[in-house]
Amino acid sequence: MGRFDSYSGLVTAYPYAFRQSDSLLFRSYVVVSTVVAAVVVALAVGGLLVLIGNTTGGGGGSLTLSRTFYVVVGLFVFVPIVAPVLFVANRHRREREVADGYDAALAVAGYVFVLSVYVALVASMPPEFGSEGNVVTRPEPSGIFAPVVELLYAVPSVAAPLFVLAGALVVYGVHRRYASKHGNGEPA
Repeated sequence: MGRFDSYSGLVTAYPYAFRQSDSLLFRSYVVVSTVVAAVVVALAVGGLLVLIGNTTGGGGGSLTLSRTFYVVVGLFVFVPIVAPVLFVANRHRREREVADGYDAALAVAGYVFVLSVYVALVASMPPEFGSEGNVVTRPEPSGIFAPVVELLYAVPSVAAPLFVLAGALVVYGVHRRYASKHGNGEPA
């Protein structure tokens, strides 16, 4: 076995899954999820660093809890983004029999999750928000998706994480459904 015939962790699972999969849709998801996961990590780390910088000198308690909250939210978004790639890499490495279209179905589920994160961001945008004394209003919906955006603006902000949860459940559900040889959820 050569150096790149398998993988040893998250970073090496990406090229391994890309090489092993025959699905072009899945390969496109590998590329897209790499970029999206890097952005999520950068935003979570950047937000955490700003929070730490703004709260330096404070005690523990709620400040420590809010720092932990950044990490938990980052993981809540990061894990379902990389899960389809890890599932496919594991399936190929162990040479498990799965239903036809397993790789493509997980790619679709991954794209659905990424879309759910975007939908949750739109739904959670407040009508007005401030930044360093400037008050900014959210943009008015326009174009072909204006009715959808208006509907998302009507969703209460506290319900926005439910979109992300639903997207994560789709990823897991698709994995469970297609993980058997016959695609019926039963072990192969």
